Amino acid sequence: MYRILIDSCGELFPEMVEDSEHFASIPLTLEVDKEEILDDESFDQMAFLKKVKESPTSPKSACPSPDAYIREFKGADHIYIITLSSKLSGSYNSACLARDIYLEDMEDDEDEENTQIHVFDSKSASIGQTLIGKKIAELEEAGNSFEEVIKKTDAYIEEQHTFFILETLETLQKAGRLSGVKAMLANALNIKPIMGSTPQGSIQQLGQGRGMIRAIDKMIDEMLKVTPHPETRCLAISHCNAPATAEKVKEQALKKAAFREIKIVPTRGVSSMYANDGGVILVV
Repeated sequence: MYRILIDSCGELFPEMVEDSEHFASIPLTLEVDKEEILDDESFDQMAFLKKVKESPTSPKSACPSPDAYIREFKGADHIYIITLSSKLSGSYNSACLARDIYLEDMEDDEDEENTQIHVFDSKSASIGQTLIGKKIAELEEAGNSFEEVIKKTDAYIEEQHTFFILETLETLQKAGRLSGVKAMLANALNIKPIMGSTPQGSIQQLGQGRGMIRAIDKMIDEMLKVTPHPETRCLAISHCNAPATAEKVKEQALKKAAFREIKIVPTRGVSSMYANDGGVILVV
């Protein structure tokens, strides 16, 4: 049996939630004004966004403990862990420690001696992690060996690209990553920054658009520049309290290209913290 564990920055698709035998979400912890909020099924997005808006400081997150991962191994033969980019969180290091602890403890257990565990640094976040989990499940169901799954998934990660647009720059300003003057001018001019992942898994600004519609159009153009044969790929969109914006992204994308599949999900806690109210994330 295989298990795919995705830290809670990744939003599980509904079919993954239903398939609890193979999928599990490992919650990070969010902090707003010293109040800790577990990013699990109890997460209340609207209450969280309200707390963030009212707080004078930037929200923070803490990665899962190694034990949080180990509890979900459940004796599977093949265990795959997908974490938020190691450039953005300590979740990857915690997952690697969980793997090492578990395998060391299992050395003398004949029932578990064949357990194989691999930790993937997604070099992405949010639905980027989710699509990686989807890919792993497809490879497992197709009968690939553990080593083949790792090799093909690593190749998929190298080809994947993440983009996002922020509706508000408030969190960046609170975190000290943007001056108050720049934030004020951007808001006054209705400028929306278009952000994207780097090959190393950090974040870069790709451009900007005046107004959300123009920003979406530019984001899709940036996406298509690095997406050969989009008809063979799944396009995934997540949104933070912005279903209409997500639908607009889908609509604009379909005007310019065909995709094998398009999926839309709301953000979980960690992605809500990064994207903030109105933000939208695109991964292909």
